[in-house]
This record gives sequence, structure tokens and C-alpha cells, in this order.
Amino acid sequence: MEFIALLIKKHLKHVETTDEKMHGLKRKLEVLESREDDVKEELKYAERISLKKRKKEVEKWLTDVGRMKNEVQQIEQELPNRRWYTQISLWRSMDSSTSEITELIQQGGFPKGLTLEAADQNGGYPLLATKLAGKMFHNNRDMILEYLLNDSDSIIGIYGMGGVGKTTLVTHTFNQLLNHPNTYVSWVTVSQNFSIYKLQNDIAKTVHLDLSDEDDERKRAARLAWALSRRSHFVLILDDVWHHIPLEKVGVPVSKSCKLVLTTRSLEVCRRMDCQKHIKVEPLCEEEAWKLFMEKLGPGITLPHQVERIARSLAKQCAGLPLGIITMAGSMKGVDDICEWSAAFERIKVSKMGQEDMETDVFHVLKYSFDKLKDPKVQQCFLYCSLFPEDFKIDRKLLIEYFIDEGFIDEMDSRRAEFIKGHTILNKLENACLLEGGTNSLGKRFVKMHDLLRDMAIKIASVSTPFLVEARVGLRDIPQEEKWTDDLVRVSLMCNFISKISSSTSPKCPRLSTLLLRENFNTNSIPSCFFSHMNELNVLDLSGSCIGNLPNSISDLRNLTSLLLRECRRLKHVPSLAKLKALRRLDLANTQIVEVPHGMEKLENLKYLNMDIRTLKMIPDGILSQLSRLQYLVVHDFQISTAKVRGEEIASLNKLEIFKGQLYDINDLNTYVRSWGKNGPNRYILQVGLYSKNDPLKKFANAYRKALCLQLCNISESKVGRHSLQLPKDIQFLYIGQCHDASNLCDVLSLRNATDLRMCFVDCCNGMKHMLCSSSCNLPLVQSLESIHLENLLNLHGLVGREIRGASSLIPPATFSSLKKFSIYDCPNIKILFTPAMASNLQNLAEIQVRFCEKIVEIVASASDGNEELIEGDEADEINKFTFPKLTCLELWVLPELKSFCKSTNPVVADCLQQIFIWKCPKLADPFLRQKNNALPLL
Repeated sequence: MEFIALLIKKHLKHVETTDEKMHGLKRKLEVLESREDDVKEELKYAERISLKKRKKEVEKWLTDVGRMKNEVQQIEQELPNRRWYTQISLWRSMDSSTSEITELIQQGGFPKGLTLEAADQNGGYPLLATKLAGKMFHNNRDMILEYLLNDSDSIIGIYGMGGVGKTTLVTHTFNQLLNHPNTYVSWVTVSQNFSIYKLQNDIAKTVHLDLSDEDDERKRAARLAWALSRRSHFVLILDDVWHHIPLEKVGVPVSKSCKLVLTTRSLEVCRRMDCQKHIKVEPLCEEEAWKLFMEKLGPGITLPHQVERIARSLAKQCAGLPLGIITMAGSMKGVDDICEWSAAFERIKVSKMGQEDMETDVFHVLKYSFDKLKDPKVQQCFLYCSLFPEDFKIDRKLLIEYFIDEGFIDEMDSRRAEFIKGHTILNKLENACLLEGGTNSLGKRFVKMHDLLRDMAIKIASVSTPFLVEARVGLRDIPQEEKWTDDLVRVSLMCNFISKISSSTSPKCPRLSTLLLRENFNTNSIPSCFFSHMNELNVLDLSGSCIGNLPNSISDLRNLTSLLLRECRRLKHVPSLAKLKALRRLDLANTQIVEVPHGMEKLENLKYLNMDIRTLKMIPDGILSQLSRLQYLVVHDFQISTAKVRGEEIASLNKLEIFKGQLYDINDLNTYVRSWGKNGPNRYILQVGLYSKNDPLKKFANAYRKALCLQLCNISESKVGRHSLQLPKDIQFLYIGQCHDASNLCDVLSLRNATDLRMCFVDCCNGMKHMLCSSSCNLPLVQSLESIHLENLLNLHGLVGREIRGASSLIPPATFSSLKKFSIYDCPNIKILFTPAMASNLQNLAEIQVRFCEKIVEIVASASDGNEELIEGDEADEINKFTFPKLTCLELWVLPELKSFCKSTNPVVADCLQQIFIWKCPKLADPFLRQKNNALPLL
């Protein structure tokens, strides 16, 4: 009894001490959280006025604070479940957290401030622009720059007819101003249907000012004006101004230090805007027009004398307007038949008879380029682009999807072939200078329409297939019913603020085939009668609306081929789809539906199905296998969803080209992969066992065409047995998380057949002692790997392990030869990353990240280390120096035992190293890093 009493007394003492430690830890955390709140408030103010940006050390401090809050919360949650005999481990965690929080509180003082001046980026990146044509254009550019860089003339108005080159002129001016370090230049396209609210937002974005928390127009203007006036020399370019803009209401403080350049078609606008300088952009003279025509016709082209005579006459018909010249020359590229040149000239001459207005002349030139497309479907594709808002950057992929929906692209054997055809059509329109191509900041390709060409497209369409286009014009209500004429074929009301549609609204449009209501974020309901007289509707796009229920009348749209409801985040009910036998595309991604819509198994023509829905509970067995024409299927794209698919069902879809989804288990994965034969999907993300949302993993996986993600699975050959894991041979990305049975990747025998593996991500696998075994170093995957990420591997001792003592362990020369990025986080037992022989192969390595590895001593081992984990030794003596010719970034975080990059006396060469980020490495003393730090800022 005395012994038991002693144990109880000891236990109570532990409980008391634990409670005290927890209380102290939480008090410290409260102090840290208070400082965090202050820091965030200061940052919010500094960034709101747009003059500052947060320092990287502040960003990192906030990240660390967030991590510590999570750790304390985890300790608190585990506290009730701990036994008295595990209290020492708990105390250590508490002491460690208390110590780190104390350090974070001290760091949070930031005596040198939280922010840096944001003015180091003076307006962004150069804009793409065609070459300036004509002496006058160069003179005008130089004149504008002179006005902007002196102390006079605050507002400059540039005017001229459509297509004369005003935007090109100011684009070159903008790019020139970017080269002046003390000048901050912003560009905003205004267009016809502008509002003060939108213009304020557009200008604010260019100077990193957030006005989203303020609705009052005057207060928004005051904040914007104050932010702009704080810049020493600011230039604002407003392109395509159609009406007078009240600058004081917008918040543009025009002065000697804050100048304005605007382009417009009207001198009257320049006058009303009080421009001190009016610069008229004149058409090109005849010789300049001819020179531009020949440049666009093709470099080095020499025309026969008779053809040249006609070509000069044709160029003259463009009235000196660069847009017309470029478009006409684009349409005549490759034409060498004099008859075709003559026909082109005669057609334009006849169409212009009786017309004297120069813009009307150019319209006929542009119209000729449209007519010359000849293929009616290509022409329809061009006209379709006018359904998008003015100056809109139209995503190519989105546009081609519409082309397929509308039947502009003939049905082919594969979705990929249809996309190739779509890109061919867009390339043809770009080559004909009817569309302008580009690439956005995310690397996605887009096309744009010049506003003159857009006007022409709408005018052409009005003759045979009337359009109603009121896209991004600030609509708050659906257009009046008189605008919904009975001959309408396509209606675009996208990107507006339309809210509830009246219950009595029922447009009578029996010919309507396309209705685009996407990105009307305020639309919360649509009455059932709205679709009652739209029986020919083919394409209905409601993406991005706030509707909660789709009206039942949708069920009767038997001709519907495309129903797009992506990002309708409040949508919970979709009526029966059983009658929609013509439906080919159904997009329900990111809605709130819980069950598969009734009648979906009846959609025998469905080719595209996206059900990436967090709330979807399950997909009943037998539905997917009936959709035999499916080419594109997404049922789980890293959402927190319980919906899974059977391997047997997916295997029956032999036309499937793109698949993203979670299978029930390894057996379903194996069933699906074995069904491929030689013709698997050309893009896939296969998932097994994932149970939580993982945005970083999603980002990694979506960067590759063929990815596999495994979590909480048995992957080792010895553990799986007859159901051994069957990996696709063409896999490019592999994620393995919480798969504790494998000691290294060699345990996955089918991985030996992978010939194109680019990235491997291994996370929380407690049985993993080495990433690879020495006998696997000759495998294709070791030579194809470009990126390795290892995280939370508690028992990892090295990258490559030896299977049998005494066995040959020489590293082949191509081991990791393609590796570009290597990152390792939270692996507490690894001491050395690369052996000397490995390091000599890393000729393509550009980035190394090592974080929170408690025992790591060296990045590259020296030959004299004698470490048991080195699998080769003799050949290391032959290495005279370690060369990393492409290494640009080195990050070393919280490595308490790290002493050097490499202790070897052999020199380390990394001439391209640009960034070194070292934090909390107290024992680090390395001549190589010291030398680099003298030349580079320590981040």
C-alpha cells in the first residue's frame, strides 16, 4: 500500500508540475499573440497606403508564430491522454516551446522596422508591343517622355482615330519609363463602360493599395490620392478613355510629381480633361505604310513588279492606319498568285464606294481579312470572341472548351486532337492579326481582341446570328425584355453585378443557343420560367454565381450540350438530368451538392464530367461505368471529400484521356493501372488514402501530367503480397505519405520500371531508413529525378543505403545527374546529405533546402569522415573539388549541429550562387559560405 501511495503522490506531483508548465507556456503564448496582433495591424496599415512591403524576416516570423500556436494547441490536446510515466517527454516539449516562444517575443521587436519601401518595383514588367512604325511615332514618343520627365505639363492627351496606334505609342512610352529608377508608372485600361468605383480599384491595384474595406467613394478617393501623392514622381497612363473622368472623384491628384497620360479617340475628351498638351496621332504616310505592310507580309519578301503595284494600292486602301495595314498584310501572307491579289483589291474597292470616313474605310479592310478566313467555323470562332468583355484577356483553354461545346470544332477521336485543332484555329486568327496573343503572369496563354475588331465582330454577327453583348458593363439588373428579341442566337451578360432575376422574367428567344451568365457573383436565384422559351439552348454557363438551387425548368432543355456550374459555391440542388441526353459537358466543381444529380447515368453522350466537390458524399456504384464516352473525369482534386471511385468502373471507360480522382484502395489502383495496357490516360492524378486537404501537394502534383499520391497504404512488396503495388510506368510525380512499412523505395518493386519519374515527395514514413538502396542507382528513375522532397522521416539516416555489408557500393556516374532541386525538412537522424561521389554528379542542382534536421553535420561529406552511412569511400579521394555549376539558392534553417557545407580540404565551387538563407545554425563555420557571404546578402 505504501508503494502505491508513493506512486500516487509522485503522479500528483507530476500533474501539478505539468499544469504549472502548461500555464506558464500559455501565458508566454498570450504575450506572443499580442505582439503578433500588433505586427499584423502595423503591416495592414503600411500595406494599405501602398508605400511599403513587408520584410522577409517579418514574413518568416509570422510563419513561425503560426507554427508555435499549432504546437501549443497540439500539446494541450494531448495533455489529458498522457500517462504519468510519459511526463518527462511532455515537459521537454513544453520547455522547448517555452524557450522558442521567448525567443520569438524578443525577435518580434523588429528594431529596424517591419517593412521596406515598395517603390523598388517601379510599375511592373515591360508590356508587349508591336514595333513603332514611322518617324512621327518615334517623335511623338520622345516628345511625351520629355514632357513627363520635366517639371511642367501635368496632363497629356493623346488622341486619334481607332486603329491609328495610340495604345502602341503609350505602350512604348510605358516601357521606356520603367527604365527610369525614380519614376513609378502605372497603366490602367478604362474602356467605354467604366465606373468610378472600378477605376479606383484598378488604379489602386497598380500601387498595391487595397480599397476593398471601404465603400464610401470620397474616402476611397482620399486614400488613393494620398497614396499616389506620396510617390516622388508618379505617372498614370489611362488608355482608351471615351468620356470625361472627374479626377477628383476618382482620387488622382494631378501635379508636377503626379502626371497623367490619357489616350482617346476624341479631342473633346482631351479638352474636357484639361490636358495641357494635345498630341494627335496621325496615320502613316504612304511610304511608311508601305514599309510596315512589307514588314508584316514577311521578312525578305520580294514581290514581282505587277503584284507589288497591286499590293501598294491595297496598302493605300488602309488609310495609313497601322491596325488595318497589319491586318491586311497578315491576311495576304504567303499569297503569290496575282489573281488573288487583284481579287482582294477589287473587293475592298467595291465595298468602300461611297464611303469617305477613314474609320469606315478601315472597317472594310478588317472585314476583308475576316472574309478571307473562308472557313465558316473559323469565322464563327472569331465572332465568338466578341462575347467577352472589352479588353478582356481570354484564356485559350477556356475559349477552346467553348468552341468544342458550340460545335465549331468537328468531333474527333480524342479530346486532345480537338484541343490541337482549337489551338490551330486561334493561331490562324493570330496570324491573320485578327486576335492578339499573349501569356499572363502564371504562364497561361490568352488572346485579346482590339476594340475596333470587336465592334466589327458584333456588327457582322448582327446580320445572321444576332448577339446581345453587355459583358462587364456594370449591370445590376437583367436587360429589359425588349432587348431579348426573338432572333437572338447568343447572349453574353458575363462579369456583371446582376442580382435576383424577377420571377416574371421569361425572355422569348426560341433561337437562343448560347447564354453566358458567368461571374455574376450577386445572382442568388433564377426563376424557373426564365428558361421556358429557350428550347434551343445549347450552352448555359452560370459559373461563379451565388444560386442555391438550379430551377427545375433546366430538366426540359433537351438540346443542352454544355451545363457549366463551376464555382457556384452555394449551389446545393441540381434537378433531374435524365432528359438531357444531348449533354456533353457537365461542370459541377466547387459547388455544394451532396449527392450525384438524379438521372446522371442517362447522359450517354457525356464526354466531360467534373465533380471535384468537397461536400459530395459518394458516387453510387454503376453510374460511371454507364458514361462510356467520357474523355475527361475529375472526381477528387485534393478536396476533403469522401467520394471515391472503383478501379473496375474507371477501367471500363476506355476513352478516358484525363482522370483525377481517389480510388478506394491499392487493389482498385492496381485494377485500373493494369487495364491500361499500352494506352493509358495522357494525364492523370491517381490518389489512394488521402484524407485531408493538402494545397502544397496539389500544387506539386498538378505541375506534372502524370502523378500518383499514396497515403496510409502498405507499399512494401513483402507487406502487400499478392496485391503488390502496381505503379504506372510513365509516372512523373510520386507522393508517399504515412506509409510506414517500407524501409526504402526499393521495396516498391514496380517503381523499378518507372522511366520518367521527375519528382519524388516522401512524407511521414517512419519505417524509411534510406530513400534508395545502392543496387537501385542504375535504375532509370535515379537518373530522371529532377526534384526530391523529404519531410518528417524520423528514422532516415541517408539517401542511399547498402543492402548487404561488403557488397559493392560504388555510385554510378549518372546517379541524381538530372536533379535540380533537393529539399529535406524535419528529419532528425540524418547527419550527412550527399557523399562525395553523389556530390560530383549534381551538375544540374540549382536549389538546396535543409530545415529542422537536428543532427545534420555536413551537407557534403568529406572523404575522411569515416561515417558508417557513407556507402562509398575509395573513389572519393579522386575528387579534387566539388563543383555545383548551376546552384543558385541555398537555404539552411535550424540546424543546431551543422558545422560546415563540406569539411573536405577540396574546394567547393558554386559560381552561380545568388541567394543564401541561413537561420539558427549556431555551429556553422565554413570558409566556402563565408566567402560567398562577402559577395552576397545573407537573406
